[in-house]
Amino acid sequence: MSFNTIILLGGIAVLAAFLLAGAYAVTRPQKEVFGHPKGLYVLFFAEMWERFSYYGMRALLIFYLTKHWLFDDSKANLIYGAYTSLVYITPVLGGYLADKWLGQRKAVLFGAVVLTGGHFLMAFEGTGGQSDPTINIFWLALSFIIVGSGFLKANISVIVGQLYSITDVRRDSAYTIFYMGINVGAAVGTIIAGWLGENWGWSWGFGAAGVGMLLGLVVFIGFKPLLQGKGEPTDPQVLKKAVAGVNLEWLIYGAGLLSIAVIWALIQAQDVVGSLMLVSGVVLLLYVLATGIFELPYGSFARAPSGPTNAFRGASALIVIGSALYVGTVLGLWAVPESLAGIVALAGFALLLGVILQQGMTKTDHARDRIYVIIFLIALNPIFWGLFEQAGGSLSLFTDRYVDRAGIDASLFQSVNPIYIILLGPLLAMLWPMLGKRGLEPSTPAKFGIGLILLGAGFLVLNYGAHAAGMATATPVIFIFLIYFLHTSGELCLSPVGLSAMNRLAPKHIASLIMAAWFFGTAGGNFVAGLIGQATGGEDGDASKQSILAIYSQIGWVTVGVGVVVMFLAIFVKRLSHLDTLKDEPDHAMEGDNELAEPQAAGFDPKPEELRPSSR
Repeated sequence: MSFNTIILLGGIAVLAAFLLAGAYAVTRPQKEVFGHPKGLYVLFFAEMWERFSYYGMRALLIFYLTKHWLFDDSKANLIYGAYTSLVYITPVLGGYLADKWLGQRKAVLFGAVVLTGGHFLMAFEGTGGQSDPTINIFWLALSFIIVGSGFLKANISVIVGQLYSITDVRRDSAYTIFYMGINVGAAVGTIIAGWLGENWGWSWGFGAAGVGMLLGLVVFIGFKPLLQGKGEPTDPQVLKKAVAGVNLEWLIYGAGLLSIAVIWALIQAQDVVGSLMLVSGVVLLLYVLATGIFELPYGSFARAPSGPTNAFRGASALIVIGSALYVGTVLGLWAVPESLAGIVALAGFALLLGVILQQGMTKTDHARDRIYVIIFLIALNPIFWGLFEQAGGSLSLFTDRYVDRAGIDASLFQSVNPIYIILLGPLLAMLWPMLGKRGLEPSTPAKFGIGLILLGAGFLVLNYGAHAAGMATATPVIFIFLIYFLHTSGELCLSPVGLSAMNRLAPKHIASLIMAAWFFGTAGGNFVAGLIGQATGGEDGDASKQSILAIYSQIGWVTVGVGVVVMFLAIFVKRLSHLDTLKDEPDHAMEGDNELAEPQAAGFDPKPEELRPSSR
């Protein structure tokens, strides 16, 4: 029996074990199992199947692009980066629609349906090569997956937070458990879909991913009662209103389907994706910042003093104009010097800094300070994920071509990261509360710094191992396991902790939007990952061992340095979190609550404390 078959059987056995454990958890008569509400395990398994499909497809994607559609290494890495970045951009829209109208549960349900269709479309492989018209179905499949992820990804994470009070010490532990669900699906999906794709054919691997997504949809629908009414619309009656003769809820779904055509065009124009991310990211962060500076301290934008708000608008306009000038120059739309675009944007940032300092001296507000913390943490996302996501691109190509794999399929190595998370996740889930009780737990920004240092160290270890073995010799596989170990340890210090921080620090009325902004930062990192992967291809587009390792050495040292700086800043950022003044808010019955006989979804207070004028 080959190593590949043994790994496949092991993956199936792990999946079976978790399914049995899940069945036990959700069928217990008590409301909580293993110290957590049963709804957590429903979300665990729904997300597990969604990640099964996503990572099963991801394990094959870079090889599918280079071996089936015959793109060169640079182009394949760029397509991979554009695709994965769009997967993390669209949750901004999905989060906004959920906050405003749909509620998280309906958004997740619609997203799961679209995702299922997208993964099954991936099974149409055609004859291969870029001249094959079937490649248009491939672009369409990616577009379905991107739009479906937009409705599902941010919102399912928000429902996890709604199961717990803000001050509940189990929150970080819950998100770590949820994160394990993500990675059980990622590991098993990578193994099963990867094995099928490399041994039976691409359509078998992608078809398995579609089956996984369908099972996730069934879990989410079948166990809805265990969610305790969380994630429902703020006002269900609004969704029933007609807009242009069409029910608002169905209008939203129709717009979601129409957006697939827009994404279909974008995924084939990777440069446009990067430019879109720059401008939309700037606008999103300015909106979040405006909420923190004016809406939260004064109760609404209208109540804020006109002088600072006008200055903020002027600063925002300069920043957006500068960004747009730069983007237009890159795309060849006009010949504006990049230095001019930079001057305009810098002038805007200088004015914006002045507004922030003026408001800081004029009015103290803890909710506003937490927005600053949120933006600081989100800004670290592109750095981390830009490097971490080399796993699905350049690192996979390196493993396939330059590592002594002992006959194991290269795609299966992408399961190493989620397997490590399954093993290490429970340890950290216990470690953080244990350290917290003793007053020794690192702060959230400190954990981010640790994560960045471990990430950079992983690239340096691989670089050392490859050179120590000799550039003409296949790199020992132990160094692939080491880089994944260090990267996984760093991921566990940053990703689940970041999810928890976004949910804890965000004002309730924009909770999903903040979570979407978090994923937008991840999207930026995924696009950066594509650019880094493209750079490893050199001038001819083919990634050599030397070119990959040279890039890895540079980014490794830079990331370790950034991590050290973040560790230094952590003490100051922690103070801005004002964790001592965080408190739970009472639920307020929404209009029509008695008629509906259903409590309002947690986290949707029509007049949350953050919107009231601050007395501090």
